[in-house]
Amino acid sequence: MRIENTAAIVTGGASGLGAATAAALAEQGARVFVLDLAAGIENAAAIEGVTYLATDITDGAAVEEAVVTASSSGVPLRTVVNCAGIGPSMRILGKKGVHDLGLYAKVVQVNLIGTFNVLALASEAIAQTEADEHGQRGVIVNTASVAAYEGQIGQAAYASSKGGIVGLTLPAARDLAQYGIRVCTIAPGIVETPMLATISEEFRASLAAGVPFPQRLGRPDEYAQLALAIIEHDYLNGETIRMDGALRMAPR
Repeated sequence: MRIENTAAIVTGGASGLGAATAAALAEQGARVFVLDLAAGIENAAAIEGVTYLATDITDGAAVEEAVVTASSSGVPLRTVVNCAGIGPSMRILGKKGVHDLGLYAKVVQVNLIGTFNVLALASEAIAQTEADEHGQRGVIVNTASVAAYEGQIGQAAYASSKGGIVGLTLPAARDLAQYGIRVCTIAPGIVETPMLATISEEFRASLAAGVPFPQRLGRPDEYAQLALAIIEHDYLNGETIRMDGALRMAPR
């Protein structure tokens, strides 16, 4: 699918995977609309072709307003990349007691329900655009994690939310096929994002040593490269692609 002269929505695009993807889409000629929290946008880099919209992805009305803005940009809305997410950890039963239900619900609310909210509302707008010569109207790329398959100790909430995204992929692709909208998911391994910036170099090196090959952490630009490849590859649909250097996470 063509990227140039189309509109794209990227959630969580103020930093990390989303920021790299927003920049890559803009470089390819897309008008990119980043949906992120106001606090994140304050520190986001100014990029030509990228417009920041302070949006809570769990808020239906706020997302609907952002989708209207993106779909009214003068070019068809074709692309959505869902990168927004949170990853707090807590054991189901630990020294401090039972896993906090509110925390579990929040992780699922942001990671899974937020992703679904954007997917559903954006697909409605994409479905109203004119199809290209191949009957295509758009593509939605969601972000899961290898934790969906090998959740570690303390990742019950995170793994549940990301496993939900993997499970959402195929039925979403089937639901939206009649509108010419594809749906795929990327499941990254350990990627150098702001969440990893606070850990020591020694611990980062130990994480990299666990990756079979290349024996290093992933990079946000590699996620962006894969997202663009999915967008441009018209026969990729309903699939979750691991981007992890053949990593299989240990229990801890």
